[in-house]
Amino acid sequence: MVTSLFISRSLHRRMSFLKKFSVITAVSAALLAALIAYLQSLPAENQAWNIRMAESAPDNRATLKEANEGCFIVGYTGEVGKVLVQEILKNQVFKRVVLIGRRKVEFDDDVMKSVEQHVVDFDKLDEYKETFQGIDQGFCCLGTTRGKAGAKGFVKVDYDYVMNTARLAKEGGVKHFHLVSSGGANKNSSLLYTQTKGRVEADVSDLGFDRVSIYRPAVLMCDRTEKRSGEGVLRTLLKPIAYFAPTLASIPTTTVAKAMVNIAASPKEKDVIILENKALHQIAGAAQ
Repeated sequence: MVTSLFISRSLHRRMSFLKKFSVITAVSAALLAALIAYLQSLPAENQAWNIRMAESAPDNRATLKEANEGCFIVGYTGEVGKVLVQEILKNQVFKRVVLIGRRKVEFDDDVMKSVEQHVVDFDKLDEYKETFQGIDQGFCCLGTTRGKAGAKGFVKVDYDYVMNTARLAKEGGVKHFHLVSSGGANKNSSLLYTQTKGRVEADVSDLGFDRVSIYRPAVLMCDRTEKRSGEGVLRTLLKPIAYFAPTLASIPTTTVAKAMVNIAASPKEKDVIILENKALHQIAGAAQ
């Protein structure tokens, strides 16, 4: 009798706990959903201009094509860089496309074979000044991680290599410099990654280009060739959020590349523009 009473009370307490837990979980989920919906509804900076750039992209791209401009791309084997090469060549918006990197890439597609490839040593980039001359626009997609390269190696690639590339591009006559940065970039950050990204944004902007366009994508949705610790798990967790709030915390690399080409083809808005994740979706025509 005593045993039965004890079991009954234990079950009652357990059921009471489960009910409370279910209520707390349901309320938390509802609050999280409301927060996501609210953040998704917030307008991007210069939203009307972003959408206008997407709508005028076909005409702008045609104008760029007629201008017979040339461009270079560094970081063309990375996740954004390789789809950017495809976007540029598929649409044939530049008369001349120069890939500058540490190694040549073998392409099977005949369209891809039309590019020029120049192998350089980024530690001795000044020896390759002529590579950057006579080109109108430059795209910098260089980047690594602290986990792969260590703290010093990360700064070398994401700051030193980027700055040397930008400096030689400016000296070579490039008018419009495009820099792939990262969401959260802030030169005053206490975190090495976001601080370095913020520093290089500021210092590239001060070089005196006619135009600088800075892209701050959130988590890149793609199947990385190079596996980064934890990033695959993060992308998996973000997939349901991306379904309901596609511009909030992630972006496909193809969307980034399309936005970059649309900006390359667009009329100048101001000397330096910084485009956050939602703006990139809008400029690519992937969101309103």
